Amino acid sequence: MFIGLDGRMTQRRFAPLVIAALAAFATLGAFASQARAAAADEPLQSTEWWRAAVGIDGLTPPGPGIPLTIVDSGVFFGHQEFVGRPDLIALDAQEPAPLGGVHGTAVASVAGAPANGVGLLGLYPTVIIRSYDASLGDGTRLPSSDIAAGIVAAASGPRTVINLSLGSNSPDPVIEAAVSKAVRAGDLVVAASGNSGEEGNPLSYPGASPHVLTVAATDRTDQVASFSSQSDFVDISAPGVDIPVATALDNSYAPESGTSFSSPMVAAAAAWIWTVRPSLDASQVAEILRRSARDIGPVGWDAASGYGILDVAAALAAPAPASDPAEPNDDHATARIVTTRTKAAGTASGRVTAFDDPRDDLKVWLPKGKRVTVTVGAGSNIGVVLESSASATLARPTTLAGKTKITYLNKGAGRTAYLKVSPALRTRTSDYALTIAVK
Repeated sequence: MFIGLDGRMTQRRFAPLVIAALAAFATLGAFASQARAAAADEPLQSTEWWRAAVGIDGLTPPGPGIPLTIVDSGVFFGHQEFVGRPDLIALDAQEPAPLGGVHGTAVASVAGAPANGVGLLGLYPTVIIRSYDASLGDGTRLPSSDIAAGIVAAASGPRTVINLSLGSNSPDPVIEAAVSKAVRAGDLVVAASGNSGEEGNPLSYPGASPHVLTVAATDRTDQVASFSSQSDFVDISAPGVDIPVATALDNSYAPESGTSFSSPMVAAAAAWIWTVRPSLDASQVAEILRRSARDIGPVGWDAASGYGILDVAAALAAPAPASDPAEPNDDHATARIVTTRTKAAGTASGRVTAFDDPRDDLKVWLPKGKRVTVTVGAGSNIGVVLESSASATLARPTTLAGKTKITYLNKGAGRTAYLKVSPALRTRTSDYALTIAVK
């Protein structure tokens, strides 16, 4: 999506199986006010109004650590912002300017423009940036197969944060599979919510896919941008209106708008937090970002801003939440194994979240002639049922003396069963703990 010269948003249509980059472009060209900018570490840093909004003023970012992988239209390595930048890695051939690299260069500058004495300063200026060019060659069309290849390439390396400032109104199974592979590999996938807030808020994928941290856009007044897509999948928001970026069109800079530029702020913040807190896993980093967000609008979560605006300082200080291991485990085929023929008892813990991770499946063994008891830990605001391998309900929980349990006597042969865990009714998210015992 793009903003035309009149400032109004327009939609560029692409061929089937092509994903449009989620940017709303403002008038291109160098900032006329560059020479008049107030003194700052970088010449245009004073124009980056968003820095105060996300709580990084006064913070010292770490050195290189967890990499940020940008799957986009590629980065123009010859831009003055990136020439000679350390830790800028091409995962494939980058389409040269002026055709390729326009959108990807802008996204990369928001995340990690270095302190090099020219232009801007990114949110995490020393972050390792890995760029995968998924464009067809004109810098705007991104086939789903190439996007998926970029996600898989990212997941094949060290753990990473993957930024996807792109979207389609229809889910694509190839991209969905690639996202699942990345999540299973321990990576954190961050995506833009979309720019269709003035067009009925159709869902935008992969932002509307499970296990993706989805980012909406806000303006200078901490209001959600009118173009920012609202949905049940929005997790967090970040500035996305009049964001100064590097542009590959003329080796210069321009203000641009779109959730495309909100997403890399959150992705870069995730890489920063993960770098200084390396003992966390991807699920914990995502949850920290949600819980530490600065609430705006209605109290608590809402479909426009998620849990609120990114707050890096608060995220760095936030306590570590419980881990949500072995994701994705959303069905019997991907269920996490808890008890087996040789392991009669066990425990399981995790987190379920409406829409983002609405179901955890846990695989348990029902011994012949034995009674299996599942005890739900205190504070676990969840729904849980015991299912057969054919998804038939075997037992539902009962509550007695404040304790919630599932009890099932297996009168037949030993067999596999599954505990299906989901958030309780009218619950957005819940940590849970279960204990499985056999007698």
